[in-house]
Amino acid sequence: MTVQEMKERKRILGYSNEQLAALSGVPLSTVQKVLGGSTQAPRYETLQKLEKVLRDAEKNNDDMQSFGHSGELLRETGAAYGAANGAKQQGQYTLEDYYALPDERRVELIDGVFYDMSAPASVHQELIGELYMAFAGYVRSRKGPCKVFLSPCDVQLDEDDRTMVQPDLLVICDRRKIRMRCCFGAPDLVIEILSPSTRKKDLKIKTAKYAGAGVREYWVIDPESRQIMVIDFEKDAFPAIYGFEDKIPVAIWGGELVIDFSEISREIAYLYEDEGTE
Repeated sequence: MTVQEMKERKRILGYSNEQLAALSGVPLSTVQKVLGGSTQAPRYETLQKLEKVLRDAEKNNDDMQSFGHSGELLRETGAAYGAANGAKQQGQYTLEDYYALPDERRVELIDGVFYDMSAPASVHQELIGELYMAFAGYVRSRKGPCKVFLSPCDVQLDEDDRTMVQPDLLVICDRRKIRMRCCFGAPDLVIEILSPSTRKKDLKIKTAKYAGAGVREYWVIDPESRQIMVIDFEKDAFPAIYGFEDKIPVAIWGGELVIDFSEISREIAYLYEDEGTE
């Protein structure tokens, strides 16, 4: 497939450069250069990754459509959830503006854009608490270098002054990245739990950001559909979709840790019973 054929295929599928980067594992800047024509001799490996995504689009769409609501990872448009007061416009904010915000205002800064964060729901807190105990228990038993953190924990993802995110749970195995104020660089594993206000951001914007920054593994949990999407960026694999009854191997540790979601599901079943959904 030539670059021109890739561009046409991308147009037909309706993919953005950000989505193509997230699905292929190719950095966004590289995708832009290849498809924009500024790179005259792109690497063969890069072209193979892009072609694989574009050729296997039907399978990828099927996988995404089975997660949550109608394949939002591929089809939703990004939107800012709020802007900071001041003369600057969205896209122009920096860490100086981030640190100047009142302590009570929780936001994320992504490529110069502020996104407001709502208070987490009970199911969010239950899920993240159960997962933290499982991950932290494994790390402690192995006495390895990895550390597990819960939100709010700042992550200076791109090591620049335009992005600061707060994943719900993160695993860092290179302790040099752990600073007094934040994680400086990409964590090894990130988990986000969807809410109505973060769905688009977590499924589209953050997927592309985490892929481009070098996060090795990304989990997205949807409490509403009771599904988990796992993306192993290292293996350039399509997202795997699990249910709340499944066992999920943790890829960064070669599957040595397996999260049994049926156990977690039993612990949080009372929340769904209160809503009359079980």
